[in-house]
Amino acid sequence: MSGDGKRGDALRQRSRPSSTLPVPTIRFEVLYVFLVLAHDRRRVVHFNVTAHPTSEWTAQQLREAFPFDRIPRYLLRDRDKIFGTDFRQQVADLKIKEVLSAPRSPWQRAYVERVIGSIRRECLDHVIVFSEASLRRTLASYFSYYHETRPHLSLAKDSPEPRPVQPPELGPVVAVAQVGGLHHRYERRAA
Repeated sequence: MSGDGKRGDALRQRSRPSSTLPVPTIRFEVLYVFLVLAHDRRRVVHFNVTAHPTSEWTAQQLREAFPFDRIPRYLLRDRDKIFGTDFRQQVADLKIKEVLSAPRSPWQRAYVERVIGSIRRECLDHVIVFSEASLRRTLASYFSYYHETRPHLSLAKDSPEPRPVQPPELGPVVAVAQVGGLHHRYERRAA
């Protein structure tokens, strides 16, 4: 990176890191969650779940993550084997520049690793996963909470989807359960 930080700022604004997260089920099977994260507001752009990740499946996830009008300039990823020939060909076809992290260097993908840690600590450590469908539902609910409610220190305690400030005139503060009651959103409602 250059000393003035311009390249780093450009990468943050136009890149998408991707990673996989292994999740055990009640039957001791392992499911894999594929994540694509936008650097600018820490939004999870796309996720999906499978028991058998392959290069073809991962390439399909890339196509689903980036509609033609939203293709990023950079894709930051690790060196996992699921990013095989089909995936690399899809990246080349989309004209995305791949940025590979060094082997065994998760700190080079700090944003996506932080999201994975948050998913584990705030959600998956508190639920039992039965199947792909149950994990997909749980994560969809968690990502709704993550995008619309959860405060992020790096975003000045805002959420990835900016929230309006509610004046006291709107009424008393009430708790709204999210992620099956695991987390709560607090908002004002008229009496």
